[in-house]
Amino acid sequence: MKDVNKLPENFQDFEEARRDGFLTIKELKDSGKNIVGTFCTYTPKELIYAAGALPVSLCSVSEETIPAAEKHLPKNLCPLIKASYGYAITDKCPYMYFADIVVGETTCDGKKKMYELMGEIKDTYVMQLPQTQDKSRGLDLWKEEMVRFKKKLENKFSVSITEEKMKIAISDINEERVLLKEFYSLGKLTPPPLSGYEMHNVLNGANYTFDKKLQNKKIREIIENLKEVDRTKSSKISVKAPRILITGCPIGGVAEKIIKPIEDAGAVVVVYENCGGSKNLERLVDETIDPIEALAEKYISIPCSVMSPNSDREDLLKRLIDEYKVDGVIEIILQACHTYNVETHMIKRVVTNEKNIPYISLETDYSTGDTGQIKTRIEAFIEML
Repeated sequence: MKDVNKLPENFQDFEEARRDGFLTIKELKDSGKNIVGTFCTYTPKELIYAAGALPVSLCSVSEETIPAAEKHLPKNLCPLIKASYGYAITDKCPYMYFADIVVGETTCDGKKKMYELMGEIKDTYVMQLPQTQDKSRGLDLWKEEMVRFKKKLENKFSVSITEEKMKIAISDINEERVLLKEFYSLGKLTPPPLSGYEMHNVLNGANYTFDKKLQNKKIREIIENLKEVDRTKSSKISVKAPRILITGCPIGGVAEKIIKPIEDAGAVVVVYENCGGSKNLERLVDETIDPIEALAEKYISIPCSVMSPNSDREDLLKRLIDEYKVDGVIEIILQACHTYNVETHMIKRVVTNEKNIPYISLETDYSTGDTGQIKTRIEAFIEML
């Protein structure tokens, strides 16, 4: 029998990945490795790996640099945009500092205008994302953007991105996706063998681990330990704990004031539909067709609120609610994220009318000023369940 007491140590590796990665990224840069900073799940990591470079997430999770950003940006802008730009102009993020190029995407008006300012201080390349998943209108445009991005990487790093290199990268990233999906799918168990906070730390930490073979090995160990927890019925989660699905905006900057209160109130987050969870990991890249076409099809299928219409998100939510036996849905809206905010009407209708389960929407930012209010609303929601 495996020693489940080793589990916290494995989780800690991922909890500390972002912080520890600061030193690793410097070492990699000193050794001659090229670094590509990214902001969104629409950026095709496979092309970056095929160029011999390493992608790293630049989305900020702290309000520390927002005051600096507000000297250039509106105060009522999305906190993720302000904090990320703030890190760029203050040089307080090693990942941004060591990035040879930053890749953005037109997922919202705030971001694409911020990228114009960022381009004045950092080599910034913007992918023009179609706003529809309709294949007859959006796919061809996105394929062209894949080709343009490929050429940009080749010119930037003086490399040739061959079809074989793309196929190898696609296979490697698919392997990672399969493993991460197997990991978070353990939330389907009753009770789940891990908390939602632990799940979030592993999924988030995977963005800051650069030795993917070692990462996959550690995740495999965690999965086996968690399966042992389930087999021995030794989960610390109560079988009666209300099961929560979190959807909406990226939650990296608000995880502490959202996930912690949910689980402190006696519930457990069993699945994340957000960018860092199932939304990006559910679908693999087709390894049987042309790599550029396969990448375009996979990435344009991500059901972000920027897409119009966005029925795929509704379908995904309904499936996740059933598969994870969800008791309640909590949607997180970052201040000034208009696309997700407008979609709350449709999502609430799907959750409450079609699936007949409780739903709540929480609008917040990266500050701590509303922590008490958020906690009170979450506790009232969980008590209702």
